[in-house]
Amino acid sequence: MNVVITGANRGIGLALVKQYLAGGHSVYALCRNSSDALNATGAEVISGVDVGVPESLPQALAPLDDVDIDILINNAGVLANEAITDWQPNTIDYQFRVNAMGPLLVTQCLLKQLSSGSKVALITSRMGSMADNGSGGYYGYRMSKAALNAAGVSLANDLKADGIAVGLFHPGFVQTEMVGGNGDVDADTAAASLVARIGELTLANAGRFIHAKGDELPW
Repeated sequence: MNVVITGANRGIGLALVKQYLAGGHSVYALCRNSSDALNATGAEVISGVDVGVPESLPQALAPLDDVDIDILINNAGVLANEAITDWQPNTIDYQFRVNAMGPLLVTQCLLKQLSSGSKVALITSRMGSMADNGSGGYYGYRMSKAALNAAGVSLANDLKADGIAVGLFHPGFVQTEMVGGNGDVDADTAAASLVARIGELTLANAGRFIHAKGDELPW
């Protein structure tokens, strides 16, 4: 299988690259800037892919023009911590561009490389759940992930007729640089669970909001 992963230079993305390579798949690792760890994996690295800059994506994704994509994993994301009394509009705007618009635009750009049987995975967060929000804060991240969830459901409905299954997956609270190394699960464990959930993704269960452990999450 040909697997395309955004945000692949570190954290969950890098762990996913390693998981799919270990499974014998061809992996195209997309990132803004590569890392020594990513380069060492042997994946096909495509750098210069900034999902937060929409006008750059057609050219940045051109190396994939002749690749038939079996699995597209939209993993790239950013996090800022705004409080009601301490926030900047530009940080919220940037999170929307990267976390919500980015995955949608990447998927749109690569539609011709997807076909019946292909899968699109959106790495979202339970922080985008309104029913699960009991602590407030994180305005940009929460809103952008809620917007990603809305986009994901629309994609699942729109692409079902083409035989393309779209799933929305929360990886857990993962120990990555994005959260300062905090978390209750390491990146390799989270990636293994995500690979299992993506493997279970079909047209019948497309458009659902699923924890990496398998539980369905509330919107």
